[in-house]
Amino acid sequence: MPRFRKASNIRAGVIGYGGAYDVGHAHITWIRTTGMTPVCVVDTDPNRLEIAAREFPEIERYSSVTEMLKKSDVHLLTVGTPHNTHAPLAVQCLRAGRHVITEKPFAVTTTECDRMIDEARKRRLVITTHHNRHWDSSILIARQVIEKGAIGQIIGIEAHIASHAKPRDWWRSSKSASGGALYDWGVHVLEWALQLIDSKIVEVSGFATRGTWAPPSGWRNDLIEDEGRVVVRFKSGQWLSMCVSSIDTAPQREGFIIRGTQGTHLLGPATTICKKGNAMVATNHRLPPRRWEMSYKNLVDHLTRGVPLIITPQWARRPVHILDLAYRSARLGRSLKAKYG
Repeated sequence: MPRFRKASNIRAGVIGYGGAYDVGHAHITWIRTTGMTPVCVVDTDPNRLEIAAREFPEIERYSSVTEMLKKSDVHLLTVGTPHNTHAPLAVQCLRAGRHVITEKPFAVTTTECDRMIDEARKRRLVITTHHNRHWDSSILIARQVIEKGAIGQIIGIEAHIASHAKPRDWWRSSKSASGGALYDWGVHVLEWALQLIDSKIVEVSGFATRGTWAPPSGWRNDLIEDEGRVVVRFKSGQWLSMCVSSIDTAPQREGFIIRGTQGTHLLGPATTICKKGNAMVATNHRLPPRRWEMSYKNLVDHLTRGVPLIITPQWARRPVHILDLAYRSARLGRSLKAKYG
């Protein structure tokens, strides 16, 4: 893969200037702050292109990816569209000779991930995922706690994200567009856990329930699950469990608990709890600044200086592989062996 002499030589663009979380503006800003040159935006919504024109009047605007690939000399494209479009758009851009970043999750299925990885390898191009939360303040602290041995060896991790509310009427609530209830926040949680458990995935069990909430008019059976659960067994004997629910009425609705042989660490409040004598002692950690810009900075360093990529496509495939296996397991009613550890 040829390197760029400097960051400003990398001409970058964004596919999907969607309004959710203002991701389009955020990506263009990260592109700028890491020294690259933003050159184009693609969106099928004319209103979003108008907003892009106001916010970044110097960049090209296109209503289709096909048109952009024909007319723009962009080198690197960030795909920020619904989950089920990541793979087809990424492959289209790779075949046109462009490097690609997808928003998380990398894709919806393992097969899609494999296809993207193979296409990038064949064309000697870079493909990665914008796992900015790899550098969240809370996970940076958790990694320090584990590395120092403060809670001993990790036994397992429990994660719970829940509410009691009907899903919103938008694409993230669509099973076909999003992948399912486990995909949105779940992919962040799994990526955090995989940073902490250094072992191969052996098997995955999944559970899902639906029917509490009526789908919006015209959606038929496309509403995401009311609740999804996944349990992962690792070769080391460690385990990971995660639940994402919209039907939970319990008071404790969120948590990420790392259980060790000598203590427990709570990710959210950044608190470590260990037994000292007959007492339980809690240590509250001061959170460092989050480093979300590292996702783009590392990519720039990789393209200009050959620095190893942190979020490799193989790494980005791991949480998707777990989610894919979880839903297949839920349908089949049995645990499934992992193809990729």
